[in-house]
Amino acid sequence: MIRVLNIISDTNIGGAGRVILNYLRYSDRDAFETLVAVPRDSLLKPSLEEAGVQVLEVDGMADRSYAKEDVKALEELIRRVKPDLVHTHGALSGRVAAKRCHVPVVYSRHSAFPVPAKLKYPPGRWVNKLLNEHYADHIIAVSPATRDNLTEGGISPKKITVVMNGVAPMERTSQEDRARLRAELGLEDGVTVFGILARIEDYKGHLYLTHAAKLLKDRGYDNFRVLVAGTGPFEEEVRRAVVEMGVEDVVQMLGFRSDVAALLNILDVQLNASYGTEATSMALLEGMSLGLPSIVSDYGGNPWVISHGENGLVFPSRDSEALADAMADLIDRPEKRAAMGQKARERFESQFTGQVFARNTEQIYYNILKGAK
Repeated sequence: MIRVLNIISDTNIGGAGRVILNYLRYSDRDAFETLVAVPRDSLLKPSLEEAGVQVLEVDGMADRSYAKEDVKALEELIRRVKPDLVHTHGALSGRVAAKRCHVPVVYSRHSAFPVPAKLKYPPGRWVNKLLNEHYADHIIAVSPATRDNLTEGGISPKKITVVMNGVAPMERTSQEDRARLRAELGLEDGVTVFGILARIEDYKGHLYLTHAAKLLKDRGYDNFRVLVAGTGPFEEEVRRAVVEMGVEDVVQMLGFRSDVAALLNILDVQLNASYGTEATSMALLEGMSLGLPSIVSDYGGNPWVISHGENGLVFPSRDSEALADAMADLIDRPEKRAAMGQKARERFESQFTGQVFARNTEQIYYNILKGAK
């Protein structure tokens, strides 16, 4: 039995936390014992305990990657629980502590964003390379875009393996339940339903989507709806734009929703308009599990999940006109939506299941431990 200690500093359930939870659902528990260290009172704790793993609360490290006192606390924890391997999700403090304890460490990088100039060129590039390569035996990049970010900052490609995220398939709801939810939301028959399920931040592209909806209306389209599910610091600005652009009749702001699976089940097309910090969108993968085609920006990991013309359409990020063109194409051609949806389901089954993700992750564990002997 190989004991793996995961370290994550998140106090909320974000993308990295969901990655851990998805792994636990499909991990080989005959071969691996997983423990997870989290900040005290992290919202991740109940979900992790429900997944059947030991959760270790740490004072400090809340929502920060590095602090001297966190290194000391994690070093004490590692010496106490004696893991065979430490897997950090960000959490530089955990990597430093693991190295001090002479325990092999793997680091997962969960985001993709433009690399700042100070990391592209010396001396920042040298420091970034030394820091990341010294304090990780291997690095998992959750998309090719994430890998490219790392190598652009000087890190050797030999240190990195791309392991795309995987998720549990969404459950297909009954026709009656779908009809009921559509009626609750005022969605008439014959209306093409688009949806974006994401935290409302400026870089998620909701304003460009709102503008695309206006462009479609200006072209005479009224047989579509855009469901916007989620909350966030940019929500009021998006709501204001919806009113100012006169698209309240086609863009529905739903706020926070706990019925994600039910919402995905009534969509015809899923949307992702991100232009910042997008790696492998788990919402896209969940939609693909239901056979949903997608329209996505060409930013970050999106083009490695959605292949243009195959399981969806890809448009240049921040280009509302191109987004409107793609939406119009799939409104006008339901047969194209259906064909892309079938391809989306097939691609999910071959590349993005939780089982594929867990086995790929565990192979890295085996490789690291083999090299450490």
